[in-house]
Amino acid sequence: MNSAGAGDPAPAAARALLLGNAAIGCGVLVAPGALNDLSASLSVSVAAAGQLVTLGAVAMGAGAPLLAVWMGNWDRRRLLVGALLWFAAGHALSALAPSLGVLLPMRAATVLAAAVYTPQAAAAIGVLSRPEQRGRAITTVFLGWSVASVVGMPMGALIGETAGWRWAFAAVSVLALAAAWAVWRTVPDGVRPPPLVLRDWRAVLASPPLMGIVAVTALSAAGQFTLMSYLAPYYREVLGADASRIGLLFFWFGLFGVAGNVLLARVIDRVGAASCATLAVLAMAVSLMAWPLAGNALTMALVLVPWGLGCFAANSAQQARLAAAAPGSAPALMAMNTSAIYIGQGVGAAGGGAMAAAAGLTGLWPVALAWMGLAVMLSARLGRTAGGGAGR
Repeated sequence: MNSAGAGDPAPAAARALLLGNAAIGCGVLVAPGALNDLSASLSVSVAAAGQLVTLGAVAMGAGAPLLAVWMGNWDRRRLLVGALLWFAAGHALSALAPSLGVLLPMRAATVLAAAVYTPQAAAAIGVLSRPEQRGRAITTVFLGWSVASVVGMPMGALIGETAGWRWAFAAVSVLALAAAWAVWRTVPDGVRPPPLVLRDWRAVLASPPLMGIVAVTALSAAGQFTLMSYLAPYYREVLGADASRIGLLFFWFGLFGVAGNVLLARVIDRVGAASCATLAVLAMAVSLMAWPLAGNALTMALVLVPWGLGCFAANSAQQARLAAAAPGSAPALMAMNTSAIYIGQGVGAAGGGAMAAAAGLTGLWPVALAWMGLAVMLSARLGRTAGGGAGR
């Protein structure tokens, strides 16, 4: 029986879906946060351990559109709760993995839940919200990823450096269980966005402006994860930071991630999603341009500010931008954009790992900046066109 209660269910559902995205984000970010201990305890190189990020991202990227089609007719309350329960079980079992060879396929299977949850949470709150509040509601749900940046990577780093990565994974499992309970209590029965059919995918794939917006997401994700996947070892090896400073740097970054998304939620319906997305990607590029200036933890904290402000705000703005550009194709676009996020992460993590193995960690930032520069230019160009600038 639905326990969401009478009245408008959207506000309570949005908060629960936010918590679910926070759990998903913590699970996605826990691996790069705990990369130092993963590498040491499993007796593999940092680049090899980084393939947990790559493989997980590829699984999520491939899974998002396929699972969106397969599960299109499912009641969203049960679908979202099921995804969170799968995520919890997968992290609990992963914490027991004896080797990287066992952990890699378990990781790929576990994060399929993220491929389901993130786009379907956005689609569900879009159905529950009134049209004039839809942009704010979607960005509120995606605030969960900003919360994860405050909790996930610092938790992975601090727990990983002190108690070990297995305890960090176990903590994600507990958080996912709590989120599953919250979603079950607040999201009503019968939330069913229009199911995806072949013509929805044709409409998306045949539209250069829409695919251009999706490409901005993929490019910016590749730029971020070229470097973000290896921040923990970078902080230790290049800056000489200890466990507490590594955790504090991740926490600092996350605080500005939350601030950026909160600011976005307040201005997006007035300024426009396209303009917000371009500004967010540009802010991240500014940090990458200033990266060589960061020679210690203090200067690194300053360099991280624009990146933090733009990081999760960019993803939220991109989702709202797509919803405004083609409301009738929103479910397909949400799935496609989520796929782009994760494919970009996989490309960035794989490229960063290859670069780290070949030339060291200090060679990562120019590659990251190149990806981000392409994202800025494409987003700005799309913002000057009618289709790509929808939501301005």
